[in-house]
Amino acid sequence: MLRYVNCGIVFQEIPDEVTLSINISNCPCHCPGCHSSYLWDDTGEKFNKDTIDAFMKRYGEDITCVCMMGGDSDPTEVQTLADYIHSAYPLIKAGWYSGRQNIPQHIDKKSFDYIKLGPYIEHLGGLKEKTTNQRLYKKLHDGSFQDITSRFWKK
Repeated sequence: MLRYVNCGIVFQEIPDEVTLSINISNCPCHCPGCHSSYLWDDTGEKFNKDTIDAFMKRYGEDITCVCMMGGDSDPTEVQTLADYIHSAYPLIKAGWYSGRQNIPQHIDKKSFDYIKLGPYIEHLGGLKEKTTNQRLYKKLHDGSFQDITSRFWKK
C-alpha cells in the first residue's frame, strides 16, 4: 500500500505543465544528501484511487498533470494509479519521479507521460545541474520517450 505525506501544485517539476506533485513515503532508495529524507519512513495517508478522486475534485480544474514523487516501494501500484488517472481523467497527464536508475522490467513505461529516473547523487546535483545523472523523459505521440532533462538547465 502506498502512502503520501503531502502534495502541492508546482510549476517546475514537469516543464509546460501545472502539476499536482504528490510526495509518496516509504522510499527505499535512501540517497545520501536527499532533500526529502522525511519520505524514507512509511508514514502518511493512504494513496489510492479514492485519494486521486479527492485530489481531482479539489484541484482538477487547476492542473494538467499529476506527478507521483516516489513510490519505488511499490512500482506496480504507481503504474496502476497512472493507468487510473488516464482512464478516469483523460485530459490529465501522469508523471512518476523514481529514484531508481531503471524502470522495473514488469512496469509498462507507456502508462506514464513523464518519467524521471536516477538516484540523487549529491556531487552530481539534481535536474537543474548539467552534471546530473538524473533524467526526465517525456512520452511522444508515437509512444517513444525523449530525454527533456536539458529543459531544466539555464541557457
